[in-house]
Amino acid sequence: MMQPPFKITVCGLEELPGHSTIGVSHILSILDPEFPVPDAFDSYGAHERLELRFHDIIEEKPGMLAPQPSHVERLLAFGRSLAAEPAADAHLLVHCHAGISRSTASLTLMVAQAAPDRPASEILSEILGIRPIAWPNLRIIEMGDRLLSRDGELIRATRALYGVRLRRQPDLAATMIAGGREREVRAATPPAPG
Repeated sequence: MMQPPFKITVCGLEELPGHSTIGVSHILSILDPEFPVPDAFDSYGAHERLELRFHDIIEEKPGMLAPQPSHVERLLAFGRSLAAEPAADAHLLVHCHAGISRSTASLTLMVAQAAPDRPASEILSEILGIRPIAWPNLRIIEMGDRLLSRDGELIRATRALYGVRLRRQPDLAATMIAGGREREVRAATPPAPG
């Protein structure tokens, strides 16, 4: 399996203090619009950081900010600056509130951009290996798939990841539906027969 040209760490807010000494060069910080900047960053060394603010939703909802194409364009631009770093120095930390949805979707797009010839199924498998609780935000994946001209490949691989997660943890479906993510549950690729 081909490795991305940078090291990767994915986490949620509560895990941020534990990563302050690992030597990250870039941080993609995804927060709800009203959430304060985490104090944990005060203990990190020098790094480049992009902060994006939107809610973890996949449809437009009154009073909430859904991920927008401009957010995805900014994270991809940030990914290009990361890819320009010497491989030995490039270490990306991506976090959102739980390290499950917005962060893993964003990471998927950044890896896909850095390795355009790499199959999406391989990328999503690697994301799941790095973060076994991954459930990438489908809206972010859909926008990124278009911007990266992947012709639906990233979307199909994400649907397959949902299927893997639901086979491992069937009760997750009810949790995701209760959180407004029914479209993702319905999109999950069912297990292959046999």
